[in-house]
Amino acid sequence: MKPKGRIIGIDYGTKRIGLAVTDPLQLFASPVGTFEPEGLHHELRRIMQGDGVVLAVVGSPVSEDGSGNAMTAVVDRFVEELRAVFPELRVERVDESHSSKEASRILAASGKSRKVRREKGRLDSAAACVLLTRFLEENRG
Repeated sequence: MKPKGRIIGIDYGTKRIGLAVTDPLQLFASPVGTFEPEGLHHELRRIMQGDGVVLAVVGSPVSEDGSGNAMTAVVDRFVEELRAVFPELRVERVDESHSSKEASRILAASGKSRKVRREKGRLDSAAACVLLTRFLEENRG
C-alpha cells in the first residue's frame, strides 16, 4: 500500500531547479515554480511543513544507451545532499529522458505565446511536472 501524501518532483539543473507537487491523493502533478539552487532547501522545507510530503522524485539524467552522462554525477551529489538535509524524506530517481522536450510540447499546446513559454523557469517547472506525472503513471495501483 502506497503512503498517502504529496510527492515532490524535482528537475535539477545547475542554474535553476524546477519543482512540481502532487495532490494529496497522488492523482495529478502541478507546477510549483523554479528556484535557484541556493534557495531550494528553504522552499522544500516550506512545502514539506505544510503539505504532508512523503516522497521526492528527482529526474536522473541518462544517455540514450542507458549509461550515465556528465550531469549524472552532479545529480547523484544533489540526491545525497537532499538525503542528508532531509533524512525523513524518501528520495527516488526517475528517468528524465526527453522530459524537457515533452514539457516544451505541452507548453506549446497550451496556447501560451512563445514569449511566455520562453520565460526563465517555465520550462523547468513544466519538466518537473512531466517527471512527476511519469512517476505517478509508472507506480499506479
